Amino acid sequence: MKQRFFCLALWLCLGFTFLAGQTSIKNALGEEVERIDLEEFLSIAMEDFEIPGLSLAIINDGQVVYHTVRGMADREEEVKVDALTIFEGASLSKPLFAHFVMTFVEEGKLDLDRPLYEYLPYEDIADDERYKQITARMVLCHTTGFPNWRTDYPAQKLFIQFEPGSSWHYSGEGYQYLALVLAKLANTDAKGLEALFQERIAVPIGLSHTRFIQDSTNLARKAKPYKEGMKLKSSFTNEAFGAAYGVHTEAQDFSKWLIAVLDEALLKKESYAVLFEDQVRFPADSENAQAGNSHWTLGFSKFNSPFGTFYTHGGNNPGFTSAFGIQRAQKWGVVYFTNANQVSDFGFELFAFLHEQ
Repeated sequence: MKQRFFCLALWLCLGFTFLAGQTSIKNALGEEVERIDLEEFLSIAMEDFEIPGLSLAIINDGQVVYHTVRGMADREEEVKVDALTIFEGASLSKPLFAHFVMTFVEEGKLDLDRPLYEYLPYEDIADDERYKQITARMVLCHTTGFPNWRTDYPAQKLFIQFEPGSSWHYSGEGYQYLALVLAKLANTDAKGLEALFQERIAVPIGLSHTRFIQDSTNLARKAKPYKEGMKLKSSFTNEAFGAAYGVHTEAQDFSKWLIAVLDEALLKKESYAVLFEDQVRFPADSENAQAGNSHWTLGFSKFNSPFGTFYTHGGNNPGFTSAFGIQRAQKWGVVYFTNANQVSDFGFELFAFLHEQ
């Protein structure tokens, strides 16, 4: 026990906790979570999972009631994580992008069920006529038939592995194609699409530094990536609109978007019904179902737990891991960002801790 509290004291020295007027923290069941227990859990878990730095927020009743940043953004240069430290959100980009896509749907420029090639032919897969079946809905619920990334395969060429719409396979490639379609519809390029995202989503809800294409300020504040305690060379490129992988942010800022989703802001109520409608049901014996994921919606995984239904997404880029979970009826949520490689189990343990108090 002494060792645990020593670790707690150490991490408190390396980070900061922001309290909302000492408001109590509750889990999604409405049960109170003791702050000192949460602080101790985080300090020990960060050590166990070799997480250099962390940004985390918890939402109760549509408000952030707990926000902490702790650890190191750059161990070698002795730079601490602070409230302005930026992390790669990786695949947390996908549900945020889905929200953005719905603005085009509401505008009448995009039909979720119209083949994307009718908006923009895709030369990368033009040799396979099946691609002409692919729609925005298929992209957002991962039924295009595309692989996750073509670069995962020796030929490094885009391909289709099953009839579009007939099965589920997680794919960043589909999201990148849809981003190209949106740029065409808006008669712009990647930077113009970022400007449109800022105009339609970021600025109205006060996102200060959540971006798909990074400005110099975000890049200067960015945490360094780590794997098992060793710093990695960054592989991030800042040229394309990374609909599937590119968002950079931190917990306090990203929470504003989660709260907007919980409040059903920016979009019509009917659009939220579409976003959260079940699209793919996972077979009971599938890996997804065994992990608790019952369905995929448009950009979100639907997670059924003993504590209720949550809409979630995780993210993994080299040297960064992140995740969020929200419960819509209770307007409850949790989100975290780390500069550690493939530590998703930290998120599972965090969620379990919050609900086993």
